[in-house]
Amino acid sequence: MYGEPNPSNQPVFMEIMNPYQVAHQFGMKTLEKPEKKGATKKSMKIGLPKERCGDERRLAVTPGGVSVLVANGHEVTIEKNAGEDARFPDHEYAEAGAHIAWTPEEVFKNSEIILKIAPPDEKEQKLLQEEQTVISALHLGNSTESYLREAVKKKVTGIGFEYIKSPDNSFPIVRMMHEITGSMSIQIAAHYLENGEKGQGILLGGISGVPPATVVILGAGIIAEYAARTSLGYGAQVFVMDNDLALLRHIENSLDRRIITAMATQQFLTSALKVADVVIGAAMVEGHRAPCWVTRTMVEQMKEGSVIVDAVIDQGGCIETSHPTSHSDPVFVEHGIIHYCVPNIPSNAARTATTALNNLLVPFLLDIGDAGGIREALWTNVSLRNGTYAYKNHLTRKSLAQMYKMPYSDIEMLIAGHN
Repeated sequence: MYGEPNPSNQPVFMEIMNPYQVAHQFGMKTLEKPEKKGATKKSMKIGLPKERCGDERRLAVTPGGVSVLVANGHEVTIEKNAGEDARFPDHEYAEAGAHIAWTPEEVFKNSEIILKIAPPDEKEQKLLQEEQTVISALHLGNSTESYLREAVKKKVTGIGFEYIKSPDNSFPIVRMMHEITGSMSIQIAAHYLENGEKGQGILLGGISGVPPATVVILGAGIIAEYAARTSLGYGAQVFVMDNDLALLRHIENSLDRRIITAMATQQFLTSALKVADVVIGAAMVEGHRAPCWVTRTMVEQMKEGSVIVDAVIDQGGCIETSHPTSHSDPVFVEHGIIHYCVPNIPSNAARTATTALNNLLVPFLLDIGDAGGIREALWTNVSLRNGTYAYKNHLTRKSLAQMYKMPYSDIEMLIAGHN
């Protein structure tokens, strides 16, 4: 042992473990929460169905996350092959203590909390149990009235990734996915600039004697920041445009003034798009549909073979010519401009995205169990309360209630009334 005498003066050898072994053997133990004195802890049944959408490859919890949940007294049921696309095989989940279910029916029937990436589809809506809790994205750009009405009818507690907001007003899950989206959007754009993809045939960063491509980023939030960082890493010339001066000032300072910023007025937008080789659509308002900043006329004036990546298409998109595509058929050409409009960009980095989601969601699940259930957790956990959009026969997000002409109630009033 380190610090102990070695009388024999023989060399002492220490086993060196790789980072994976360290995380596997020790990292998970540090996440186990000591039971709080006087807390009414509850063992929960948590279900992870396989995503039915062929383009969705992410999962909400890793095998390591399952180990933590099981160690804290919870039961986890996961549908067979649910983690396959994220390169987490069934045997790793089984070794972590999860029960492997053969059908989605088994997962929904035996779970109090359903963890998903996409909101439940039509088949899954029928499988929802009375007073079940669903934690998933809501996909505001194409949320369905049928799911919301089914959730209200069955008294489902719905918590949306897009709405989970910390006390410091940040959106932790949205931020994490936006970091991945911003970085990947530039990788994607660089690929589609190549001749083989009918692009201009230019290198994003240029080379000695040949100028780099011009990247115009719409918006100055998290997607924009990570798109800008990645663009600068490639060596591109970067313009960032927004109508919020404070956001522009922040991103300019955080990137050491290596970018050019401008207000997103019609005049500046039109001028910038005429010289752009790549346009990244990242303009959005948290919890709302994305604003449309770029008109069809502006797109018509862009250089042929330029690339648009509308990275907020899952929130409705910020470019008039955009419409949702898929990973299996990701692009279309309109007015000579290549459009990439896949709603779930992080799904193509499924292992990274799954690990990121796990890091954020497992602590929330532990908090629910420690509080004694979802109702109690909504009292004590501000982030979960902010994230709730459905509870006890009501929508608790006014914007959704107005959109679908459904009853609305304040979440705090509802949980107070049921205590």
